[in-house]
Amino acid sequence: MTDTAPREKQIPHLRSLPMYVCHAVALIGPFVVPFAWRYVGLCALLYAVRMCGLSAGYHRYFAHRSFKTSRAFQLVLAFAGGTCTQRGALWWAATHREHHARTDQPGDPHSPFRDGFFWSHIGWILSKRHQATDYARIRDFVRYPELRWLDRHHFVPSLVFAGTLLALGGWPALIWGCFVSTVFMWHATFSINSLAHVLGRRRYATADQSRNNALLGIFTMGEGWHNNHHYYRSSAALGFYWWEVDLTYYFLKLLAALGLVWDLRTPPPALRDGWRLEASS
Repeated sequence: MTDTAPREKQIPHLRSLPMYVCHAVALIGPFVVPFAWRYVGLCALLYAVRMCGLSAGYHRYFAHRSFKTSRAFQLVLAFAGGTCTQRGALWWAATHREHHARTDQPGDPHSPFRDGFFWSHIGWILSKRHQATDYARIRDFVRYPELRWLDRHHFVPSLVFAGTLLALGGWPALIWGCFVSTVFMWHATFSINSLAHVLGRRRYATADQSRNNALLGIFTMGEGWHNNHHYYRSSAALGFYWWEVDLTYYFLKLLAALGLVWDLRTPPPALRDGWRLEASS
């Protein structure tokens, strides 16, 4: 496969207008509505809850099947992830599987080493190349009609989320709870594609440039342990040691205690500790 062609890297600005508007509202909106610390708290809370939902649902479940759940709760995870405005679960998971199949190689949707930092961070998701869902990569979930419907109508969860905030808290709640938290969440998520392949430490000698970054691990609810993840991608826990904070995994443990998910996969001790063997070889 050849690298991304210039035409495929073009960004359709009209189609990207909702993302541009969201950034503008997030930057200007807080200055045109009454300020209160409770709105900042609402922003932080909804950021954390939705980031956990995105990480647990879109990434660890749909992309990697690192745990099991019911069909009903599977739909809940897809809807919750949809409120993050990163398209549908099928599209997200299929694109992420493509990333793992070709990490930092030709065909990787967002490698900073092949197409530059801007492309890996945000250009790829706006481009013409990655608009369609590759159903061939997500055959295990495409058989569910409700997931296909959400994938086609991926703005529905975001609109429901925004409408609920507006109805319950007015414009300040909408601006802080939806627009500001969403923009922060976008760039935190995108930083895993860009910064987590450039900044951090490499515990495992993977074939790519994935890195562990503790700071990103905090802001992304555990996703910053990216080198761990590329070493053993099917694990529900991305932090392999007690000091590697992984809030999404703690959230999944809570869901497991409630009986909503089960069979959380974790790396076997011999595989987890394999870095010591690599370091000494």
